[in-house]
Amino acid sequence: MSNLSNERTHTVTTVQAPPAAAAPRVGAGLFDPKQLVASLPDAVRKLDPRRMITSPVMFVVEVGAVLTTVLAFVDPSAFAWWITAWLWITVLFANLAEAVAEGRGRAQAATLRATKKETPARRLAGGSEETVSSSDLRPGDLVVVEAGEVIPGDGDVVEGVASVDESAITGESAPVIRESGGDRSAVTGGTKVLSDRIVVRITAKPGESFVDRMIAMVEGAARQKTPNEIALNILLASLTIVFLLAVVTLQPFAGYSGELQTVVVLVALLVCLIPTTIGALLSAIGIAGMDRLVQRNVLAMSGRAVEAAGDVNVLLLDKTGTITFGNRQAVEFLPVSGVTAAELADAAQLASLADETPEGRSVVVLAKQEYGLRERHTGELPGATFVEFTAQTRMSGVDLADGHRVRKGAAGAVLAWVREHGGRPDLAVDEAVDAVAASGGTPLVVAETTAGGAARVLGVINLADVVKHGMRERFDELRAMGIRTVMVTGDNPVTARAIAEQAGVDDFLAEAKPEDKMALIKREQAGGRLVAMTGDGTNDAPALAQADVGVAMNTGTSAAKEAGNMVDLDSDPTKLIEIVEIGKQLLITRGALTTFSIANDVAKYFAIIPAMFAVVYPQLDTLNIMRLSTPQSAILSAVIFNALIIVALIPLALRGVRYKPVSAGAMLQRNALIYGLGGIVVPFIGIKLVDLIISTIPGIG
Repeated sequence: MSNLSNERTHTVTTVQAPPAAAAPRVGAGLFDPKQLVASLPDAVRKLDPRRMITSPVMFVVEVGAVLTTVLAFVDPSAFAWWITAWLWITVLFANLAEAVAEGRGRAQAATLRATKKETPARRLAGGSEETVSSSDLRPGDLVVVEAGEVIPGDGDVVEGVASVDESAITGESAPVIRESGGDRSAVTGGTKVLSDRIVVRITAKPGESFVDRMIAMVEGAARQKTPNEIALNILLASLTIVFLLAVVTLQPFAGYSGELQTVVVLVALLVCLIPTTIGALLSAIGIAGMDRLVQRNVLAMSGRAVEAAGDVNVLLLDKTGTITFGNRQAVEFLPVSGVTAAELADAAQLASLADETPEGRSVVVLAKQEYGLRERHTGELPGATFVEFTAQTRMSGVDLADGHRVRKGAAGAVLAWVREHGGRPDLAVDEAVDAVAASGGTPLVVAETTAGGAARVLGVINLADVVKHGMRERFDELRAMGIRTVMVTGDNPVTARAIAEQAGVDDFLAEAKPEDKMALIKREQAGGRLVAMTGDGTNDAPALAQADVGVAMNTGTSAAKEAGNMVDLDSDPTKLIEIVEIGKQLLITRGALTTFSIANDVAKYFAIIPAMFAVVYPQLDTLNIMRLSTPQSAILSAVIFNALIIVALIPLALRGVRYKPVSAGAMLQRNALIYGLGGIVVPFIGIKLVDLIISTIPGIG
């Protein structure tokens, strides 16, 4: 474990941990067969050649369908009409895959659109208020929103603090606090103020609000092809051109052999040779990948960000709230010699009655859980004077009527109090304090003094920043995928090292300042690695913008949300790990179905090539290992299977291939076995079954 703090060292020692066998957390999602029927009209509209040309493979199929349609009218035959019909069905099924994926997005967008409506806004102008429509607001306008009113537009709270209901956007029923001057100042238009009064500075233009952008993204209207998707489209187009040239040059050879083929047969051969399966599903896979993020309340500003998440090499994770719960909790009472743990717990509970901080409450809870001490209240101690915890004194306590006084707080503050009251802390106390600090905890000292007596130390409380359950296993999974994790914290190196070792991260950056985060990201990127990080404050904005995947919290500032390329509506920093998993699932799905698409062409070769030339070259009949009924049946069976496999794979394209955190080599082996071998075996079975059915049709069999 190395410390990246203050650029003192760049060496990283990987934490060795066995791979975890946890179940994957990226859900499969749901596929409703009714969506196929509901999306049919959209699939038909997509037959417009101006839209089809964006998918080169399917555009070639559509051109082939048009050509065979003309030929079927010129020289009618049952075979020509069957081929023509199934070519159109192939194109329709390809459009159906994309239409279903877009339909799921539109359903989610409809829910969001219901939250977006014109609302009256109380705009401040010249020291007075004027009521205007929310659509008339411009960036920089100040609006007043009070309890029961809807926030008219995206902005930042510049005055006041209020409880806000964001359930319409996030789905979370619990209200959240929004206040000025901090990292929780951003508010979203369409959410409702539940209490108090705030003044909001509008930051978004009409039609460009957060909800507007989210609606556009989930509907697919703003989705552009990603670099990987464009590259794959170019590859598929190149393969299509190669096979097109092969089929065109095949006819002269066929004429030389004395077995000229009809144009209908040649078109069928071309459609079966080109990678129609992945060509038909490619767009749906990309749309579904972004849809899976939306299902988890994450808005990706571009498909590029989703793909980048799948290729991430380094994860930067804040310690507080991400790796740990954030609020330090009392986990152990460490009494000094001559004092029992029960006595220490009783005194600590007394001293914490006036401490309303989460740490103070945790001391009361631990005393009750470990020693059965009933929680007392200030009203139960008549004549007592309570000392509330403040940032200045750094301790809390109580002065009882009988002269007994108890204090609990930071080691330096309490030890100074002990000395002021005649006490002399021994070396054992210092050792206990140092031991807690070295373990990554925060030491609190408890002391007391009786009437007329000198103060004495009773012991030390260990406050620990508790690591969230399951974090080590999740980091083990990421390590198995070759992803390095770096914990970023403002803690000192000793505390940071202890938490990092407990959580199982690969490295840590202690005493981190905004410029340190930026320098770390740039250094990783200079080494050819892709970096992901989360943030919510204005000081995180530069690093979020620099990172390849910057996930801003919805509760954060507008600057953070503008800088990141994803926004988490739930403001859960640990979701960064899920985002990486979803990105990888997208890439895995695309790779798996590409493998399947190319592999299943093998069976089509064995079906069509013997059917075309077995009459002239009887030796080719040995390639007819499926023993298909007739040449016409063989060709038609291949075309029909080519169409049916598209619709059969739509659910898989939408759900995504099941994600498992394994190495790239293991993943390649798994895909080759399942989708490579499966892509060869399944078509042999499918084509044979189709042949058995259509061989009974007059004029074909």
